[in-house]
Amino acid sequence: MNTKPDEYYIDQTLNGNVNAFAFLVEKYKHMVYTLAIRIVKDREEAEEVSQDAFVKAFKNLDKFKGDSKFSTWVYKIAYYASLDVVKRNKRFAYSENIDDLNDSDLGKVQDALTYIHEKERKKIINDALLKLNEDERTILTLYYFEELPVKEISKVVNLSVDNIKTKLFRSRKKLATVLKHVIEPRTVDLI
Repeated sequence: MNTKPDEYYIDQTLNGNVNAFAFLVEKYKHMVYTLAIRIVKDREEAEEVSQDAFVKAFKNLDKFKGDSKFSTWVYKIAYYASLDVVKRNKRFAYSENIDDLNDSDLGKVQDALTYIHEKERKKIINDALLKLNEDERTILTLYYFEELPVKEISKVVNLSVDNIKTKLFRSRKKLATVLKHVIEPRTVDLI
């Protein structure tokens, strides 16, 4: 296992060793693709966004100042590239009313999820995430799937930490509402 920091590979790349950048691509390609697929909702476009993000990062590596982690910088590039694709394709996300969910329903959603097979549960969650808008999907993906701290997420999407916390709270509630509509019929079948 290689324990050298990203800065080592950045310096190597900037000093002419373009193969060093391949390590960074390998290290972060999955998380960049995950972010892109959650926003653009299309595998081919997500792959293209991922490739474009790394090409842009490579071409602009000399502009990376190190104020944030390299991963955050690449995420930001991929995030904006994904939003450009969505704007270009003029896709609109499905929206749920978060007022339909009350606190007692959150417990029912959680209990029902424990009965669903793991693979099926992942598909249900992914499908539910696709019903959220790009910002909501992105914030939930970065926080839960990529386990980025709120501070890093705020750098990626250019919003304040407080704004991210608010959006994270609302996005979770909205996701729970979407899941409620999927899971409640399954709960009735289990009884």
